[in-house]
Amino acid sequence: MPELSYREAVRDALSQAMRQDDDVFILGEDIAEMGGSMGVTQGMLDEFGPERVRNTPISEMAIVGAGIGAAMQGMRPVVEVMYEDFTTLAMEQIVNQAAKHRYMSGGQLKVPLTIRTQGGAGWSPGAQHAQQLEAWFVHVPGLKVVFASTPSDVRGLLWSSIYDDNPVMFFEHRTLYGIKEDVPEELEPIPLGQARIHREGEDVTVVATGRLVHEAIAAAGEAEAEGVSVEVVDPRTLLPLDEATIVDSVKKTNRCVVAHEAVTRMGFGAEVAAIVQHQAFDYLDAPIERVGSRFVPIPFAPVMEEWVVPHSNDVLAAIRQTVGRSESSNGAGHVE
Repeated sequence: MPELSYREAVRDALSQAMRQDDDVFILGEDIAEMGGSMGVTQGMLDEFGPERVRNTPISEMAIVGAGIGAAMQGMRPVVEVMYEDFTTLAMEQIVNQAAKHRYMSGGQLKVPLTIRTQGGAGWSPGAQHAQQLEAWFVHVPGLKVVFASTPSDVRGLLWSSIYDDNPVMFFEHRTLYGIKEDVPEELEPIPLGQARIHREGEDVTVVATGRLVHEAIAAAGEAEAEGVSVEVVDPRTLLPLDEATIVDSVKKTNRCVVAHEAVTRMGFGAEVAAIVQHQAFDYLDAPIERVGSRFVPIPFAPVMEEWVVPHSNDVLAAIRQTVGRSESSNGAGHVE
């Protein structure tokens, strides 16, 4: 099994899809000669040429609009929005156009558009380049929302997103691009709406997304040393959501922690908590704990950024809280 980084896995999925299918092409700011802001598309211009690796003007509304038009004409474009903060500049196209056309046409139109974007803290990019906005798009009927946390998952999920006939918001976290993992020699598509259990446990379920999956796994290791068995579940696809895997896990462990880098207020974790409370209330032995960033813009100063966003110690504090062994975290992030 070859070892691929998260960045290489994204590139591999894009490249394999483009080799197989002439209808697949990519477009975005600086994705050609420069290879994208995160280097994901490096080398692809040489293989596929400027018609299929298309640099665009600096206009997110125009980029997404062009992708929608191409998708409605039968192609399968993959749009790169350089930072997910900049999806705000294309919200009309994403929310009012891409998400609505299939429904409003009675299924006569399809919009097989994948919008790749990345974000997250961890390198002091400041408040306008570090947000985690995935919960916004989960709120929009007609979109699908994916947030992969490992190289194997990002490769298989991106492939499935490209070949879905609906618009997909595909989130990546910039601090994950360098992580490596052994992946199958042959690309294996992963169905949208299928969660992954990274670690099985008996005492607490931690439902985590993106970077917090890795923080949760680290916290689970520390909790195990304290005699607490933690199950870590990664939804992978936020919409559609694999509710059954999450609920079944909580019914087994009787406790639940939800963790993400986005702020807790109105975050994706609030929806998970509501689902668990509704479907597994009689199984819960403790209140559901939520872990996320403090409700402030992401600071530029590294020490302040570190204080605002959650880490493994915050997940561990929530685990301790729900099993009745409460100890304060080191102050980073926020626990509710």
